[in-house]
Amino acid sequence: MTQSETVLAELANGVLTLTLNRPDKLNSFNEEMHLALRAQIERAHEDPAIRAVLLTGAGRGFCAGQDLGDRDPRKSTEKPDLGHTLDTFYNPTLRLIRGLEKPVLCAVNGVTAGAGANIAFACDIVLAAQSAKFIQAFSKIGL
Repeated sequence: MTQSETVLAELANGVLTLTLNRPDKLNSFNEEMHLALRAQIERAHEDPAIRAVLLTGAGRGFCAGQDLGDRDPRKSTEKPDLGHTLDTFYNPTLRLIRGLEKPVLCAVNGVTAGAGANIAFACDIVLAAQSAKFIQAFSKIGL
């Protein structure tokens, strides 16, 4: 499996550590990160050497949710469809996390917002640093 720069993966002692790695964007999701995280969760489903998954974020925040700049209507000729993003990227990943028959832990440092918070909440155990802040901002940004 190729290593993505947006989701770093390290397997040690049966624990697959997945680090969301876009710290300059507070680890907000773009299409590449969605696909990389899903591929790693699928790997955890299939690999018997992986006994647990630890999900965390690089830098000062866990995950700021969807990178709305990645869905900027000025960058595309197509009408933006965030419902498509939910159906194509978030929901399948959440189902994979919830369906994994191995413990999934989430270590939250700093801010986690919107869909990033929901990824954390999908995990079996959430370990929150004192700096952790969970924000549901969907209605504040018109979603």
